[in-house]
Amino acid sequence: MPALPRDLGGWLAHLDALHPRGSAGIELGLDRVEAMTRGLGQTEFCPVILVGGTNGKGSTCAMLESILLAAGYRVGLYTSPHLIAYNERVRVNGHAASDEQLCTAFARVEQARGETALTYFEFGTLAAWEVFAATATDAIILEVGLGGRLDATNVYQPSCSIVTGIDLDHMEFLGPDRESIGHEKAGIFRAGIPAICGDPKPPVSLLDHAQGTGAVLRLLGKDFGYLRQEGQWLFWNGEQRRGGLAFPALRGERQLANASCVMATLDALRDRLPVAMQDIRRGLGEVELAGRFQVLPGRPVMVLDVAHNPQAATVLAANLGDMGFHRNTWAVFGMLGDKDIDGVIDAMRGRVTHWLPCTLDGRRAASADFLAARLRALGLTVAGAFESPELALARAQENADQDDRILAFGSFLTVAAALRLLGRTA
Repeated sequence: MPALPRDLGGWLAHLDALHPRGSAGIELGLDRVEAMTRGLGQTEFCPVILVGGTNGKGSTCAMLESILLAAGYRVGLYTSPHLIAYNERVRVNGHAASDEQLCTAFARVEQARGETALTYFEFGTLAAWEVFAATATDAIILEVGLGGRLDATNVYQPSCSIVTGIDLDHMEFLGPDRESIGHEKAGIFRAGIPAICGDPKPPVSLLDHAQGTGAVLRLLGKDFGYLRQEGQWLFWNGEQRRGGLAFPALRGERQLANASCVMATLDALRDRLPVAMQDIRRGLGEVELAGRFQVLPGRPVMVLDVAHNPQAATVLAANLGDMGFHRNTWAVFGMLGDKDIDGVIDAMRGRVTHWLPCTLDGRRAASADFLAARLRALGLTVAGAFESPELALARAQENADQDDRILAFGSFLTVAAALRLLGRTA
């Protein structure tokens, strides 16, 4: 057997080499991961919350983690992708896993792998579980990577499943319309297990799948929901009302829907993970999540958002509209080529004054010249085409006045580059 890598960088290179397409390789299916969980002896030792959906997964996971930590639980959180360092994907008790923890977990997976071919995401998912088991977490939150039904995270049996919302994204894998995508997202539902749906108009396919599997489906707007009030909000669940709630620390109207899904989930799990209202208030008030309408202090103000599909871009545009007056908005704009670029531009065109398209790293990236051509074809003002987000952001900083704002959006890679240039870890 070849020598195992000696550090985290070596392990990540090893994971990248296991699949012909490297870390971008996607090969949906549960057979490989199911075989590995048996070989590793992985079993559910604490409540597991599985979070899927087109948008809002990261915010929902962050709120769940923050509330459960406030309640004193030891929480494991697995998310993807990362912004700066791989360690961000695996969190224990509110902190990124150490290099040592990850390397130990990777070694266990590799030693059990044999001839099983694993993708980068599958390997990482199995290793994350190893970290959580080694640290004896009280609760595990798993963010679905892609879809749901055939995603590696779906190999674990949830105590509650959440689908935050459904829209068009990853259509080459999940299908051409909301009905197809809804069926894939609903694949994380289980018989007799609470299934929380935060989509106000869920596809019939999701409703049918929930009924067919016998999941205990609870729908936003029907079984639970929220009312926005002056300076506060109210959560309702059946006949129960909880008012006087401060707005979540994460910005944007959509966060009330995400917070409602979180509270409905905690209600469903109250026998296994009881939390007090003071824990909910504290958790929602202290939650942080980089790159989700993240507003950095200073002048000009800077906004970072990973929005990379039309639904997320529509939410971003609304959030920008709710901000105070800014004379100009300079948008550092980088996207992957397999996304709905025109749909994102259309959603944002009314909020951006100057577009600064840039080329991201990786084979999937759309070139700055391509983005600039699409923008000009739609009659929008382009301030140049830039070989990297760093160059685009530097140009924006040079030209923006103090009462302007700078926006970096379109991909996790765009936000990550902005964070690095600003010397921030998140």
